[in-house]
Amino acid sequence: MGAIVQWLRRGRGLRGYAAFVVGFMVLVIVEGAVVRATGSGNGCGNHWPLCNGEVIPHHPRVATVIEYVHRSLTGVCTWLVAGLIAWVFLARRKGEIERRAAVWTGVLLLTEGALGAVLVKGGYVEGNTSAMRVFVQCIHFSNTMALLAAMTLTWWWLGEREAVVLDARSRMAAWIALIGTMVVGATGSVAALADTLFPAADLKLALMQDFTAGAPLLVRMRWLHPAASVIALACAVWLGVRLRSRISKWVLGLIVVQILLGVTDVLLLAPTWMQVLHLLGADAYWIALVAACSGVFVGERRWVRAISMQRVAEV
Repeated sequence: MGAIVQWLRRGRGLRGYAAFVVGFMVLVIVEGAVVRATGSGNGCGNHWPLCNGEVIPHHPRVATVIEYVHRSLTGVCTWLVAGLIAWVFLARRKGEIERRAAVWTGVLLLTEGALGAVLVKGGYVEGNTSAMRVFVQCIHFSNTMALLAAMTLTWWWLGEREAVVLDARSRMAAWIALIGTMVVGATGSVAALADTLFPAADLKLALMQDFTAGAPLLVRMRWLHPAASVIALACAVWLGVRLRSRISKWVLGLIVVQILLGVTDVLLLAPTWMQVLHLLGADAYWIALVAACSGVFVGERRWVRAISMQRVAEV
């Protein structure tokens, strides 16, 4: 037992485990999109965390299976995060930035579960098109992005990072890119919901619906997604060019992929499989962007601390 504890304290394999947790969280997010796209949000009825009042539903319909799988994956993710937090606290000293990222991961995971309960218990699922559902949906997806960001930082900061020293304008661009991308994600979840609940027969009709006064609120909000994307991606491109690091190249490459996926999604009138693929690309881009921007905010401090520790060791 003592040997296992010592192995955990050395942190060998910790970063790989953190990467696995990040990947598993992406799986949970993508499966959540399947729940929304297939209208399976009420598959477990008005029960949470139980499914139709049961731990394991009997004779479930397809919607119940889809929703139950999502809840099961979320439960597994919760235990994985608990293990990650415990390991980080065991392997890292007090005050290390990785510990703070791990704590925020746990806090945001609890918030994520609470918001999921609000969606279910409030009836903001399936065919609900109320303004309150739009609001709760945006808050829920924003929290999901913040949770994925905290997980990403926990993983990213566990490794050796290169120093990033940029000016105030670069830091401002990083903040705009991050906040703008969260807005893109929130409005994208609304746009995807509108495509699911109000499918259009052709592209021309879909574009006309976006600006029709009598169209549902969800449909009239679809234009916010591409509008926010232009601002957020412009800042991300500018920042990526300025950074000139390996991770910034991933950011720039994934921007191109996301533009292609977004255009294809619109042209194909947002089929479920395309929505899922678009979201998967968005998650990959968000992970890369968060990792790149983290160096702008804390890279210099960590670099200075690393140099100081090295000098102390040499003495």
